[in-house]
Order: sequence, then structure tokens, then C-alpha cells
Amino acid sequence: MNSTLAKILIIDDNAKLLQDALPMYGYEVSVAQDGLCGLKILDENSNFDLILLDVVMPNFDGWETLKAIRQNPKISKIPIIMLTSVSDANKQISGLKFGADDYIVKPFVLPNLLARIEALLRRSTWNKEEKHVKALPFVKEGKISPLTQREKEILSLVAKGETNSKIAEKLFVREVTVKTHLNSIFRKLNVANRTQAVLLAQQTEII
Repeated sequence: MNSTLAKILIIDDNAKLLQDALPMYGYEVSVAQDGLCGLKILDENSNFDLILLDVVMPNFDGWETLKAIRQNPKISKIPIIMLTSVSDANKQISGLKFGADDYIVKPFVLPNLLARIEALLRRSTWNKEEKHVKALPFVKEGKISPLTQREKEILSLVAKGETNSKIAEKLFVREVTVKTHLNSIFRKLNVANRTQAVLLAQQTEII
């Protein structure tokens, strides 16, 4: 049985968060820095279950890449979620007309994107094989200690993509105080970094 949930191609020039996070949920991820690289990867291997496609990229943007994918019979059926910072509704509607299956506006909350990925894969005829999610591979044995209300508040802001300086500004504390709280969170959750802390907290509904 294949333990990988699905194969996802991320076409985005700033894909580090997704590249780190999605494999922790069992997704097999490949990354292209722009549309031309993405099309080259798809030409060599069309066996992807879903594409996450950024709109604003150098060389070949998301709209051009979307059109090229939909015009190629070999890959035209792969579901596509557009990642866009464009808030103009007309452009988002145009994306759906061009053949996008869904879109999400940056900055997005990771659970929202994960839910959209799951929903699209579930209704897609492209991916027919039943697959299963892996447990988070970084989770260590041992009891997870409860977080304080302030720690939960800070972790919730981290999950929204806020930097330490922005969190300090919003909570009216010094940045070093935020770092101290984060170190405590990592220790209590038995994780090594922010991404792992957020993923574990979301899976266990701590936040």
C-alpha cells in the first residue's frame, strides 16, 4: 500500500513553507521556481495528483502557466489551486475561467489550504487510488506539556505567518520575550522549530 497521500507539484518562487509543511502530512512534494521550470517538470513526469500554482512569478507567470497546462492533453486534467495575493475578485474569477479548480489568497492559514487540497483530491477523478496520511514524522515519544494561554496566543499568530517582531508589536512585548515563549513552546511540544510546532498544535487542536 502506498503510504503517500498524493503527489503535489508546487510552482512558486517562494515555496519554503509549503515545501517544509506538506511532507509532514504525507504529501510527496516537488518544487519549481517558475512556470517554465514547472512545465519542464510536467513534461518529464505527468504523474502528479495536484498542482499548487502561484500567480506572480518571474519568467512565466501563473496565468500563462495555467493556460499552457490546460492546453496540453497529457496534463490538462490535473487539478490546480492558484496561490494569489491578488484580491481583485474579477481576476480570481478569470482564473477559474482559465481552468483553475480553486484559488486561495496569500497570506493564507495553512489549515485552510490543507482543507482545500483534501477537498479537491477527494472530488477529483484524476486521483483514483485510495491513499492514506502518514503520522507526523517529527513527533517524539513522550508527554506533551500543556501550553499557557499566552503561549497559545503566540503560536496562533505564528500559524498565521507573523514574524517575531510583528507578534511582539501586537502583544505589546519585547521581541526577546516572544523568543523566550517560543523556546518554551518547542520544549513543551517536543519539536524543533516553528513549522513543526504549528503542525502538531493544529493536528492535536491545541490552537
